[in-house]
Amino acid sequence: MDFQQLIAAFAEQIKSQSVLDWAITLTSLAYIWLAAKERPVCWVFGTVSSGLWAWASFFRYNLWVDGLLQVFYVGMGVWGLYAWRAGKQADQSLRIQQWPLRSHFFLVLAGLALTLALGFLFQTYTPTSYPYPDAFITAFSIIATVLTIRKVLEGWLYWVFFDTLAIVLFWKKDAVLLAFVMVVYTVMAAYAWQQWRQKLKIETPQLG
Repeated sequence: MDFQQLIAAFAEQIKSQSVLDWAITLTSLAYIWLAAKERPVCWVFGTVSSGLWAWASFFRYNLWVDGLLQVFYVGMGVWGLYAWRAGKQADQSLRIQQWPLRSHFFLVLAGLALTLALGFLFQTYTPTSYPYPDAFITAFSIIATVLTIRKVLEGWLYWVFFDTLAIVLFWKKDAVLLAFVMVVYTVMAAYAWQQWRQKLKIETPQLG
């Protein structure tokens, strides 16, 4: 695809986007931006985005696996809002933390096991073009969401890595606009990681 074809495809896909599509995109971006700022309201935007995406998956695109995943994310959003707000109300707000490499090693193993399970389901019961890459991104997106709820700094690095993979996946499907949106998500996840890292340094007592 040359540059002119890229621009033409991008413009065509922008024109084809519905109000619902834009609402999903904008609420997702608001979620990431507010999460970077540690604002509990971010989970409201995340929940709305996932709810709209679930509706679109079920009733517009007939993508039931993706719809069920978004319903799961709605539940995660409710959990995230409760976890972040409950801590503040108790004056014991959940603090940004880092996990040791050992914990991430076992987390990656769990993610790979979930990838194999989801990949089998996607390949067997869905028409997806790339069942195991889809499953890989889905599995680790779930893990990254849990890490974000627990305010684990490295969770944003998971998002950076797997959003980057999603860029490649959407590009291969000629979904130029979605690939561009994932570029924005990747940049914002990197920004969130930098913001949380700076705050962790401020909050961590210096020895000596």
